[in-house]
Amino acid sequence: MADSSSSLPSLFEKISYKRYFLRAVDLTMLGLLFSLLLYRILHMSQNDNVWVVAFLCESFFTFIWLLITCIKWTPAEHKPYPDRLDERVHELPSVDMFVTTADPVREPPILVVNTVLSLLAVNYPANKLACYVSDDGCSLFTYFSLKEASNFAKIWVPFCKKYNVRVRAPFRYFLNSLDAKEDSEFSRDWEMTKREYEKLSGKVEDATRDWDADDDFEAFSNTKPNDHSTIVKVVWENKGGVGDEKEVPHFVYVSREKRPNYLHHYKAGAMNFLVRVSGLMTNAPYMLNVDCDMYANEADVVRQAMCIFMEGSMNPNHCAFVQFPQKFYDSNSDEIVVLQSYVGRGFAGIQGPVYAGSGCFLTRRVMYGLSVDDLEEDRNLSSLLAAERLERDFGKSKEMVKSVVDALQRKSNPQDTLINSSEAAQAVGHCHYEYQTSWGKTVGWLYDSTTEDAHTSIGIHSRGWTSSYISPEPPAFLRCMPPGGPEAMLQQRRWATGLLEILFTKQNPLNGSSCKKIRFRQSLAYLYIFTWGLRSIPELFYCLLPAYCVLHGSALFPKGVCIGIVVTLVGMHCLYTLWEFTSLGFSVHSWYASQSFWRIKTTGSWLFSIPDIILKLLGVSNTIFIVTKKTISKTRLESGDRPSQKEDDGSNPDSNKFEFDGSLYFLPGTFILLVNLTAIAGFSMCLQRSSRSYGGSGSSMIDACGCILVVILFLPFLIGLFEKGKYGIPLSTLSKAAFLAVLFVVFSVRN
Repeated sequence: MADSSSSLPSLFEKISYKRYFLRAVDLTMLGLLFSLLLYRILHMSQNDNVWVVAFLCESFFTFIWLLITCIKWTPAEHKPYPDRLDERVHELPSVDMFVTTADPVREPPILVVNTVLSLLAVNYPANKLACYVSDDGCSLFTYFSLKEASNFAKIWVPFCKKYNVRVRAPFRYFLNSLDAKEDSEFSRDWEMTKREYEKLSGKVEDATRDWDADDDFEAFSNTKPNDHSTIVKVVWENKGGVGDEKEVPHFVYVSREKRPNYLHHYKAGAMNFLVRVSGLMTNAPYMLNVDCDMYANEADVVRQAMCIFMEGSMNPNHCAFVQFPQKFYDSNSDEIVVLQSYVGRGFAGIQGPVYAGSGCFLTRRVMYGLSVDDLEEDRNLSSLLAAERLERDFGKSKEMVKSVVDALQRKSNPQDTLINSSEAAQAVGHCHYEYQTSWGKTVGWLYDSTTEDAHTSIGIHSRGWTSSYISPEPPAFLRCMPPGGPEAMLQQRRWATGLLEILFTKQNPLNGSSCKKIRFRQSLAYLYIFTWGLRSIPELFYCLLPAYCVLHGSALFPKGVCIGIVVTLVGMHCLYTLWEFTSLGFSVHSWYASQSFWRIKTTGSWLFSIPDIILKLLGVSNTIFIVTKKTISKTRLESGDRPSQKEDDGSNPDSNKFEFDGSLYFLPGTFILLVNLTAIAGFSMCLQRSSRSYGGSGSSMIDACGCILVVILFLPFLIGLFEKGKYGIPLSTLSKAAFLAVLFVVFSVRN
C-alpha cells in the first residue's frame, strides 16, 4: 500500500508541454488547406474532372490534418520517481509478466530466451514477480530453450543485480568486450557468465537430441502448431522466496489447446489464456505484456510503472494501464519513434495513450471488465460478484471464478505451490472454455480484429478509464524491426486491416452509445489511427494526378499567385516534419527515408487492407494474423551500454537498401513510378519540340515538378529497377506494372 501523506514527495509528475508556436504552425497549415479547397470550389467549373478528384483527395488530407492538430494540441507525459517508491510504499505489489510467441522459425527461440532473461533480472523483488511464456506454436524447441534458460538465469540474475548491469538482455550486453584491464572479481564473473551464455546459445541454436528419452518432453509428442492439447509447465518455481537478490522469479510455460475446427483469435486468445492461468497461479494485481522480441532495457522499469499505480494523489482506480513507447535497437524504426513521440504524447494529454500491444503494464481488475461506473456506483462491487454473473462472464471453472473475486477485491491470494494449479490451468485452456462467456467481448483482450491492442485500448477508454505514458531515458524496452521490404509491408497490411476492422465493431469511436465515456478529442484521436487504411486511396490518386495532367494537357494546381498556396503547404510540411526528426536526433537522411516509406506503405500494403475488409464484410473470407519475422541484430552497443538507433552502415553496405519480392505489395509503387517517369519523359520531349508550355497550360511546369517529387519519394523503386536479387524489382512485378502504365498513358492521352 502507498502512504498517502501529503508531506511526502509525489511518486510521479505529469509534464504538460507548451507548444504555442507549433499550434500556430498547425493552424496555419490547416488554414492553407481550407484555402486550397475554397479555391478549387470557386474555379471548379473552369476546369475538368481532374479538379473534382483533386478536391476529394485534398478534402481527406484536410480532415486528417484536422485530426492531427486535435491530437497534438496538448501533449503530455508522466515522469516517475522510482527512487521515492521505497519511502512511500510499504509493500510492493506483485506483477505477472507475459511473453507471447507463436512460431519458432519466424521468432527464433534465442530471441525469446533473451526477452525472458531480461524480465527475470529486473530490479524488483523476485518473490513479487512471475514470468509466463505463451507459445502458440507449441514448439518443443521453444520449451527446451526456455528450460535451458532457466538454468542460466540462476547465474545471470545474481550477476546483473550484484553489479547493477543496465542492459539485462545477454545477447545485447555481451556485444561489447570487457573494459576492465585488471584481474578483478567483476572481470572473472563477466568471463564466466559470458561462457555460460555462449553454451546456452549453442544449445538453443543447435537443439538436436533424442527428445523421446526425456519424460519432460512427452507432452509435445505428436503435436502440431494448430492441433494439440493444453500444456502448462512450471519451468522454475521460487519456493519460499523472500525477495533476495539471488532469487529467480517464477517461470511458467503455457500453450493453449488448438484444434483445426475452432477459432483461436490469434494473439488476443493467447493473452486471455495467460490472464486465466496467471490468475489461477499468482493472481498479481498488475500485468506486464511484452512481445517475444522486446527486452527490458531499463532495470527499474517495473518500479517506474508502479509509481503511477501507487501514487495516492491521483486516483489509482482510474488509471487502467501504463504504456511505454516502443523503441528499437536496429534500423528502419525512425518513423515509428517520431510518431510515438508526438502523436503518443498527444494522446497522453487527452485521456491517455493507446495500448500498443507490448511494453505495457495493465491492471488485472480492468482487464476483467471493471468500469469506472462500477466503482462509483457500487464500491463493494456486490453486483459484479454474484455467482451466476461470474460464471456467465468468466467460465465454469470454480477456481477461475474464485481468483476473479480475489482480484476484483484486490486480494492477490497466490497459490502456495504453482504445481497445485496446473490441472485447473489446463482446464481453462480448452478450446471450448470461452464458449458463451464474455472473454473477448467485454472481458480480457477483445476479439474481431487483428490489432487486438487498439481494439482492447478503445474498449478500456470506453469504460471511463485513463492511461499513462512514460518515456524514460534510457528507453524502458527495446525491440527489433522487420527489414524494410516484404516483412515490413506484411506487418503494415495487418495493422491497417486490423484498425479498419474496429470501425465495423461496436467499439467504433463514432458510436456514441458504446463510447460515451470517451472524451471527444480521444474519439477523434482513435479515428485518426483507425482510418489509416482508407488513406491509401487518396494517396494513390494524388500520386497519379500530376502524371495524368501532364499527359492529358490539363492543370492540376492553381494558376498565378494562388500557386503559392501549394508551394507554401509543401514547404511548411517538409520543414515541419524535418524539424520533428532532427529535434529527436535523427538525420536528414532518416527524415527522407521515412517520408519515402510512408508513401510506399500507404499506396502499397495499406491499400490491400480495403479489399481484406470488404471480403470479410461479405463473408467471403476472414482476416488472418501472420506473425512478423524477427531477427537478431549484431549491432554493437555505444559507450555506456547505450543502444544505437541505427546500424553501422559502413559494416553493412546493404543495410539501408529496400528489399522486394514478387508479392502484390510492390505493384502499386512500381506502377506509380513508371507512370510518372513516362510523364516526365513526355514533358521533356515536348519542351524540345516547342518553346510553348506542354498542353497549353501555364501550370504544366508545376505539374511536371509534381511528377519529379513523386519519383523522388519512390526512389527505392527507381533504384530497384537497376538492382538484382532481393534488392531488385522482380520481372513479374515489373511486367504487370508496365502493362498497367501503358493502359494509364493511353487513357490519359485519349481521354
